[in-house]
Amino acid sequence: MLFHDAVHAIPELFYSASELEAWAPTPPDFSHWESRLATKQPFVATDRHKIVGFIELESNGHIDCLYVHPQHQRQGVACNLLNFLVDAARSKGIDNLHVEASKVAMSFFKQHGFELLSENNVSLRGELLTNYNMQRVISLTNR
Repeated sequence: MLFHDAVHAIPELFYSASELEAWAPTPPDFSHWESRLATKQPFVATDRHKIVGFIELESNGHIDCLYVHPQHQRQGVACNLLNFLVDAARSKGIDNLHVEASKVAMSFFKQHGFELLSENNVSLRGELLTNYNMQRVISLTNR
């Protein structure tokens, strides 16, 4: 499963093995993800008809997920997904995007115009995970 594989490919210098397991338990809960994806309707990136990344935009500008399969990282997939999301947000009149970025994703979002607002410590399945509230105000007319 893309989400599980992407999380477990994060180097342990960012999160420990037990933190990664709390974030994305093994085995993945496929029924949860099937229901979630049906509800959230993420934007997906494909390569040869295989999903290699996805991003979710909520109606209030919240980016809930951005994940790219480990074999497709550093190839522009996340950038393309984020650019597509920004265009979709504009078309819906959303001018403020916000995300809780992981330690590994924070620099990606900074490079794409997001500003750091605060650090969070989130308790998840007995582990304390750090992430960062970030936001980006977008023009409704240009990138």
